[in-house]
Amino acid sequence: MSFCRFPRFAAIRLLSLTLAFGLAGCTTGSEIRMGSHTLPAEKSAMSAEPEATLKFYFGGEKKAATDEVWTAVSDYVKTKGLDVKFSVQFIPWPEYSGKLLVMAAAGDRWDLNFDTESSFRQMASRGSYLRLNDLLPIYAPHLYERYRQQHSLLSATIGGDVVGLPWTIKMNQRPYAGWRADLAEKAGIYRSPESVQTVEDVDRLLHDLKKAYPNHKLSRIPSLSLYLVRDEWVDLGFYGLGFYLNDPKYEVRAIEDQPFYADAAFMSRTWYKDGILNPDSKIDYEDGADQWRNGKMLFTLTSHEWAYAADPGFADTSFRQQMSLLYPDKKTVNRSSISNVAAINRNSEHPELVLQFLDLLETDERLFDLVIYGIQGKTYELDGGKVVYPDNLKFSTSNYMDWGGQWVFWKPQFLRPTETYPEDFWKEEARFAELPVNVDSPVEGLLLNDQPISDLLEERDQIYEDFGKSIEFGMEPDVAQALSAYREKQRKNSLDTIISEVQRQVDQFLASQHRDPS
Repeated sequence: MSFCRFPRFAAIRLLSLTLAFGLAGCTTGSEIRMGSHTLPAEKSAMSAEPEATLKFYFGGEKKAATDEVWTAVSDYVKTKGLDVKFSVQFIPWPEYSGKLLVMAAAGDRWDLNFDTESSFRQMASRGSYLRLNDLLPIYAPHLYERYRQQHSLLSATIGGDVVGLPWTIKMNQRPYAGWRADLAEKAGIYRSPESVQTVEDVDRLLHDLKKAYPNHKLSRIPSLSLYLVRDEWVDLGFYGLGFYLNDPKYEVRAIEDQPFYADAAFMSRTWYKDGILNPDSKIDYEDGADQWRNGKMLFTLTSHEWAYAADPGFADTSFRQQMSLLYPDKKTVNRSSISNVAAINRNSEHPELVLQFLDLLETDERLFDLVIYGIQGKTYELDGGKVVYPDNLKFSTSNYMDWGGQWVFWKPQFLRPTETYPEDFWKEEARFAELPVNVDSPVEGLLLNDQPISDLLEERDQIYEDFGKSIEFGMEPDVAQALSAYREKQRKNSLDTIISEVQRQVDQFLASQHRDPS
């Protein structure tokens, strides 16, 4: 799973690193059976059609064996009647969402891409993704059934149009504080298990670590994400707007006007002055997961997933981590089903073939193994039923495994234990998400449309870039003055109009949330 650090004001990032669906459609006319799949004859008689190339985009760095693996994927799906090959491209995470927006606006042609919640909202609201209501039940009936069972298509629906393909994993990413236990203990810094629970606890720990290791980079994470959990704030993933979870009216508010925002600003200023928050944090878009695994940071915020993974992927086996759940008594919303989402470009020339491929992936374990793990003996080995790295490879040096964006393809029915995730790990993740303090968002499935107020939102975003970021990263010497000026600039940009429009959409969604959009 990934929380990649994209620039702009589209969402508040709670975490800074990745450690690091009955059938509604039926076919008509003659049909051809392909394994467990029934496809329209005119679309499945691939031998009579030229081979198609499906172009996919994912985030991160391209692994060395990627092209070889996807050639094998092509060879395999051809045996199932799907005559396609794949062009799999990667865009580095810091540039990913921005490049997708530019490419879509320019009318570029590709077939499928990975997306994450905030970026997906932007792309979908701009009409960048293909409407799938009619195609999905016909060309991916098994996947469509999964979505219906999980009631997750609503989250990928805007204006009645299904425009995305959510993942099918259930998780919660309430933050854990994590620090290098090996270095802390070496310096005589000890914390009992689960004792670091509040902002104040984190502050004391960070200052202890800084005193012991004054020349080390400590953290690049501002304090704001901790206060969001403390005050049970629900981020809408939409230009710094949200509401309090305990507010029965779900009143939309601007984050910069909330008392906790000021608390966070003053704390981050302290961290900046004391050398705890790295001076380059504001402009550092290197993958936070890589920095943590490679020992460049002594502190991180992460999730239950990486707090309890069997192997966090450290570059050095001597590195050890200690984790503590923050604000364990506070309610936090579960991850959205569009936290990881696939989408078909509106200009795709082969949407039916993409959906047929995704349907095969839903039902065919051999294909799943190929796509996720690669080629046995080349990119992975099997130790019993466990997937392990081949000799001399590990998480940080893998030639294919752990490739970025694969999460949207994860299928709980096929996931194998790995060196990173032990047996039944994903069942435990689902169990954790079902704890009473972990709740589904009351607006899960809401896709906000920014078009009615796009100019105002663009200006709001720019004001954040010019003034808000520096406040959040502790770079403003006079916090009170900077915060007052920032709030005034946002108010003058018709903030009332922005909030009124978003509130209208929230209220409209809540009034109709029991409808089945599919």
